[in-house]
Amino acid sequence: MSATVLDKSTTAVPSGDELVARARGMIPALRARADEVEAARRVPDDVVEMFRDAGFFRILQPKAHGGWEMNPVVFMRVLGELGRGCCACAWNMMILGVHNWEFGIMDPRAADDVWGEDNETIIASSYAPTGEMTKVEGGWHLRGRWPTSSGSDHGEWAFIGALKKDEKGVPLDRYALLVKREDYEIIDDWYTFGLAGTGSKSLLIKDAFIPDHRAHSMIDYKLDDRPTAYLFPFSMIFYSSVSAVILGFAQGAVDVFIEQMQVRQDNGTGAATRLSPYVKDRLANAVAKVRSCRARMEQMMAHCTGIVERRELVSTDDRIHYMLDMARIGRECEEAVLTLYKCTGARGLFKSNPIQRYLRDILAAANHITQDADNNAGALGGYLLSGDLPPLMYEKPQLD
Repeated sequence: MSATVLDKSTTAVPSGDELVARARGMIPALRARADEVEAARRVPDDVVEMFRDAGFFRILQPKAHGGWEMNPVVFMRVLGELGRGCCACAWNMMILGVHNWEFGIMDPRAADDVWGEDNETIIASSYAPTGEMTKVEGGWHLRGRWPTSSGSDHGEWAFIGALKKDEKGVPLDRYALLVKREDYEIIDDWYTFGLAGTGSKSLLIKDAFIPDHRAHSMIDYKLDDRPTAYLFPFSMIFYSSVSAVILGFAQGAVDVFIEQMQVRQDNGTGAATRLSPYVKDRLANAVAKVRSCRARMEQMMAHCTGIVERRELVSTDDRIHYMLDMARIGRECEEAVLTLYKCTGARGLFKSNPIQRYLRDILAAANHITQDADNNAGALGGYLLSGDLPPLMYEKPQLD
């Protein structure tokens, strides 16, 4: 199939506020299709096209390939709106859209390979280092099976995670390698109780050659001449994007809860449920959790934006604190939705009530590795007490 040359870089660039408004306007349509998406176990092609037409894939894409290379906080705010409508659709937009940022920290030849003919090509991923990577002349060989590739049906390439090891098998670095669609097989094994609509299937690679320019370290963080939007740490952008979409899930549950409780009556007394102090208390406390999580994310991005705009690197001290801040968003938003769900009684059990899907989806999302509040708390505690850093997260091992 021949590629179509697409170049929208000459069109007017919308403001961040306009992009967020576009996302907010999609909430009713996305909510109306959430059951359909879950039943299909994948996001429909036309929804991805709707996101593409709205410009959401261009937010983080380099200008050299028709993107707008905006501050990543714009992308995060958009995700927060989309998540209010359909969690699975928003999750796919998060996963597939954040990859466009990754090209800003790679060898430019990688972006040329993907977007040289069609700058709207979509990239999937599976970063868990479950396969085998072997160094060969000019690049790497990859083989193995990689799980949970969200939105893989829409990707024409995929970022694959792997460990670079020494001759004794000791891990030295975490790599992401860009693989062509023809080099991997999609295995339909995504049968889950939450985020079922994300189509997060496994990728099987029997033996693929990846040239050096399509591989990069996910740990190496250094100052160079890249545009400001790409001076943020890799892990910060990826982890906080997950946190941002989870914020949307929680806000969506709040939205539905308010709508239901404003009209609901107690079955026994006929009294308006909205007058119950128990309902009011749970709603307010859930909202407080969501708002504090959002404020934490906004504060982190504002602080780090100031740093990179001075063309400095975000310090390890800031990064390890912020990693826990972002991981706790998953936990606290999960707690907020569960707080609301306990008010729904038997009504909350029925699949016709969307709040049960918000709960299931946020439980699944909060299990994502980026939302691991336990290990991130342990990492921060260890760092504060003894200066220790977890391996292969903030720096590469020091070789003897």
